[in-house]
Amino acid sequence: MHPIVNVAVRAARRAGDIILRYHTRVADLEMSRKGQGDFVTEVDRAAERAIISTIREFYPDHGLLAEESGSRPGKEEATWIVDPLDGTANYVRQIPHYAVSIAVRLKGRLEHAVIYDPRRNELFTATRGWGAQLDNRRIRVSRHDTLAEAVLALSVPQSLDDRTGGQLAHRGVTRRRMGSAALDLAYVAAGRFDGFWGTGLQPWDLAGGVLLVREAGGLISAPDGGEDFMERGNIVATNRRLFRETLRGIQP
Repeated sequence: MHPIVNVAVRAARRAGDIILRYHTRVADLEMSRKGQGDFVTEVDRAAERAIISTIREFYPDHGLLAEESGSRPGKEEATWIVDPLDGTANYVRQIPHYAVSIAVRLKGRLEHAVIYDPRRNELFTATRGWGAQLDNRRIRVSRHDTLAEAVLALSVPQSLDDRTGGQLAHRGVTRRRMGSAALDLAYVAAGRFDGFWGTGLQPWDLAGGVLLVREAGGLISAPDGGEDFMERGNIVATNRRLFRETLRGIQP
């Protein structure tokens, strides 16, 4: 692995240990609501502190963009994008679908990614140009070429799905709402899902998964085909065979 990925893996595993330590005691956690269906717990904050501490140990001059503590500019053109617990709403309900997501952006371009699922002990990694791996084994997006065979993960409001998702259902698409965009994108990279459609997401939700999908051979854009999906938080990611058909299927 690249040295930066090694540090990201160490940070993600430290965060994962904290997450697992409390996962059977979530009723005792301090928790607050950030928005509709959006929670933060003391575990989110502790996991993020562990990640940042690990990064600072090796790369003290790098910048940070973290979900709970915000943006901290660095002295170098490298920024770590951190979501310490993507899927907190699942976590507090003891639904085992959540993950730690860490990505590194160099000079404005995503270069490294780690997504770690502590419950399943699955580690997804990627470095630009080096491919994507699950537990050190190369992964690729699925090979399905029709929407009738596709399983699509969603992170969109129900009202939007009602308006546009009906077209997907008419074409035979199976849709899943799992509650962790980072892990959903990792599953696209691994070929478990054929695609992902999300709106209203943040950079820390997307950065790690975006690089994984690209390095696994997938395509990504905004729903209208634009390239500004990280800024807008609206994204479609699929294998190459389904990409154009999926974009057409979600148009209102």
